[in-house]
Amino acid sequence: MNSNNFSQLILVTGPTRSGKSDWAEALALKMQQPVLYIATSQINPEDLEWQARIAAHRDRRPSDWMLWEVPYDLAMALREAPLDRCILIDSLGTWLANNLKQSTEQWQQTQSALLEVLQQSSHRMIFVAEEVGWGVVPAYATGRLFCDRLGELVRQIGALADRVYLVTAGYALDIKRFGEPVSEDIKERQDIPNALEIER
Repeated sequence: MNSNNFSQLILVTGPTRSGKSDWAEALALKMQQPVLYIATSQINPEDLEWQARIAAHRDRRPSDWMLWEVPYDLAMALREAPLDRCILIDSLGTWLANNLKQSTEQWQQTQSALLEVLQQSSHRMIFVAEEVGWGVVPAYATGRLFCDRLGELVRQIGALADRVYLVTAGYALDIKRFGEPVSEDIKERQDIPNALEIER
């Protein structure tokens, strides 16, 4: 696979244990560029199982990858990242959870700052995101807030991304290449081909 065919912004999304981080790391290796790995998780010495997950991720990564731990100000980190590096961010869901206590206004500012960086940056970037809300709507307010904010953020980054991979059951599909964009604008929805026409 020729790394020159890769675009600047790639989004890799999928459910838990789907292989999304493995796929994102494989894409980063194909870039033939030094890699900056941005880990958004926070260290919690009391959570041994979480520590084991972090250690497993760390042990499988190449030793020459630069590591930054960025639980909060992701936009600032991306602005300060070395220009010669491909940046792999894992993951958006964890980063959002760290900032979940922000008010609606604060979160809009945080989200806007991140999207602005993505629109202006010349880096090659790979984001890992979690797909949530495939089942019932959470019965508690915090869960609904997390799902709503993550769903909106992933949708907006997907719109900016050159490639969007859905990873499930260990397989990756480039849904931006084969899919149709979904619009919230009712006028734009009218331009979508009739389902019967698509089948013909």
